[in-house]
Amino acid sequence: MTATIKLGVSRCLLGDPVRYDGGHKHDRFITNTLGQYVTFIPVCPEVECGMSIPRESLRLVGTPENPRLITRKSQVDHTDRMVAWAQGRIRDLESEDLCGFIFKSDSPSSGMERVKVYNEKGMPLKKGVGIFAALFMAHFPLLPVEDEGRLNDPKLREHFIERIFVYKRLRDLLAGEKKTGALVEFHTRHKMLFMAHSPEHYRRMGKLVADASLSAAEKFSRYETLLGEALRFKTTVKKNANVLLHILGYFKKDLSPDEKQELLEIIGLYRDGHLPIIVPVTLLNHFVRKYDEPYLKKQYYLNPHPIELHLRNHV
Repeated sequence: MTATIKLGVSRCLLGDPVRYDGGHKHDRFITNTLGQYVTFIPVCPEVECGMSIPRESLRLVGTPENPRLITRKSQVDHTDRMVAWAQGRIRDLESEDLCGFIFKSDSPSSGMERVKVYNEKGMPLKKGVGIFAALFMAHFPLLPVEDEGRLNDPKLREHFIERIFVYKRLRDLLAGEKKTGALVEFHTRHKMLFMAHSPEHYRRMGKLVADASLSAAEKFSRYETLLGEALRFKTTVKKNANVLLHILGYFKKDLSPDEKQELLEIIGLYRDGHLPIIVPVTLLNHFVRKYDEPYLKKQYYLNPHPIELHLRNHV
């Protein structure tokens, strides 16, 4: 990669005291672990749109489809102020080439889902989206997004971080000269990874790359959209097991009967929920090195992100 991954993040998650009460919500996985591999672009909608620290707390009022951002006690409506600021800030963020965003859960400005929206009787319904988060996700519909609460789930964490690493490689591809050969190389190296997310999208992307009637620029544009759609599908044990067996096929002339049987047993144990995916992947990487398999050496599926993140140890 030519540069570090750029990741938008709610500023309070970095430990900055910008919340309504002058506090923060420092998340040490984000700063201490993920922070080794990314450059953060911090955003605090409430402070950046001109609100003070400390300040009166806010909440969403109305309906989930059309919420208003209202102070809890004085009932001041800050919706228009927030929207006007957010629209400008999002335009600024276009130039950052973000690979993803981590929002603050439950925030009336930055929550990405299940934010409380209070009806006219003061009863909350957890179906809202923060004002800034909603505008951001509408503007960047395919960009990987999560909140710090959901990142505590090992599967969601692995899915999000895998996606931001793919997006960084995509950003590097798009920044270069748009040649079909470069797109073919990118698609080839991500074959197994895309198959694990959406076999259908992988096939559609392959047809697009091979379409001689399209210009390179048109291919790149359509490919970016299909990639974003593909990665929104989560991997599953079944899809991963199919990919692992597909990779096994590349060794049919190399593996001894005992090695093949061992690998089949390991994949079966993973498929049945007895082992995490890191076990068959580690064994496959061993065989890639042992038999010097050139095609698999380049497959990002076998090494999608730094092993130090331990993301595949629990999925």
